Amino acid sequence: MAVYSMTGYAGVQQQAGPLTGHEGAGRLGLEIRSVNSRFLDVTLRLADELRGHEAMLRTAVGAVLKRGKVELRAYIDTSAEISLRAPAPDALQRLAAVQAHVRAWLPDAPALTVADALRLGGQMAAPQTDWKPALQELASKALADLTAAREREGARLVAMLRDRVEQLRQLADRAEPLVPELVRQQRQRFLERWEQALQGALVASAPQAIQERALAEAAAYALRIDVAEEITRLRSHLQEIARLLGQGGEIGKRLDFLIQELHREANTLGSKSASIELTRISVDMKVLIEQMREQVQNIE
Repeated sequence: MAVYSMTGYAGVQQQAGPLTGHEGAGRLGLEIRSVNSRFLDVTLRLADELRGHEAMLRTAVGAVLKRGKVELRAYIDTSAEISLRAPAPDALQRLAAVQAHVRAWLPDAPALTVADALRLGGQMAAPQTDWKPALQELASKALADLTAAREREGARLVAMLRDRVEQLRQLADRAEPLVPELVRQQRQRFLERWEQALQGALVASAPQAIQERALAEAAAYALRIDVAEEITRLRSHLQEIARLLGQGGEIGKRLDFLIQELHREANTLGSKSASIELTRISVDMKVLIEQMREQVQNIE
């Protein structure tokens, strides 16, 4: 199953029958763009003649998209290629009669303009255009194009995430051999410092008890700096991310959670680090994880 980005754009146009009040065919256009969002958020920007189809368009978008901030714009092209149709004389006569009747009762009413005459005369002379069939067809095509664009972007994101997962695994491979040696070194260093602290002190009794106390303190310190558990959990999270990328579908929210867990383990590794090398590995991990987090925000 494919992985889809929430970022995409599609735009389509087509001829759609005679345009009321004009000569020639009208051109209907539809643009749809989407960006990332936690939920599906649809905004419609429709020409006045198309507002009656808002519910149909929302239903069409909801049937295809699950997440993302979506803006759909539908418009009617009234370019210069479409010439004006002069209203028929009988239509103009009816308009003049209506105007005279209105102004007889409302003397202050403004006179009809040429634009009013063209608009009203055209509506009287020709039936209203039914945009629904063309709008449904355009919406279906635009959503298919948008889905294809989101799939292409999703494939790019998957490739990037797989690359970062592999780099994190390599960093974990570098960190893992350092852990037992680091614990051993720190334990030995702790014992040496303990012995130095006891030199010159008046310790005449219970030398065995003192040594046992030193070993216990050293062991406790070793546990505090041991990051083997963090590395194991980090590997487990990386394995689950790889599985989800292979599975596909609506995985964005689960990936986002796993990225947070990765960041937690990398932070703990850095805070428990007792060597410069482990600190560097932790910083490199956090840089890669942050890159992943930014891209995962765009996955549906």
